[in-house]
Amino acid sequence: MDINEKFVITINRQFGTGGHEIGEAIAKRLGVKLIDKQILQSVAEKFNMTEDELKSVEDRRPSWWEDFAMFYKSFMTMNDFREDKEITSRQLFYAQAAAMKQIAEQESCVIIGRCGFNVFKDYPNKLRLFIHSPREHRQQRIMERYHVDLEKARLLIEDNDYTREVFTKTFTGKDWYDTRNYDLTFDVTNFGVEGAVDFLMDFIRKS
Repeated sequence: MDINEKFVITINRQFGTGGHEIGEAIAKRLGVKLIDKQILQSVAEKFNMTEDELKSVEDRRPSWWEDFAMFYKSFMTMNDFREDKEITSRQLFYAQAAAMKQIAEQESCVIIGRCGFNVFKDYPNKLRLFIHSPREHRQQRIMERYHVDLEKARLLIEDNDYTREVFTKTFTGKDWYDTRNYDLTFDVTNFGVEGAVDFLMDFIRKS
């Protein structure tokens, strides 16, 4: 990846690895835009919905039947307005992907989650990262960060990782853990957030 040209860095991460913080720090050091919440804001305008309403759709685990039923209802009504119309998780995914591509056409950016690895698989100047760490390390970090006990930390990891796996499989047909989806997979266990950022910045400059 050439940072002297317009580029995209996508970051997918296991819950509790500090991947979002790492992405924020990389974007700041490179002086480029971080794309995360902004995607929801952009899509909210498209669908004339509040950001909270869209977030509630995004947080639902995707259901093929639910999506088909709602799409059929939307198709039959042929109503371009919001009256009595619900947005499906599939519509939200495609709208977010379009918003990400639109931003990337204008400027370099770092994108957190949302299957960015697949959305930009054919983008010429990209770096697709997957950040991971053993469960024990993530549990400890979550306990300290969110002030929860071990059992709660374990449940948070299971729920978030499972949701991301299902989301990825549903919308890309690919396995979230398949290393072929990424240019670099990185175990951050012995680095911490700042150490991981230093390592990745060195990799980015040399790649």
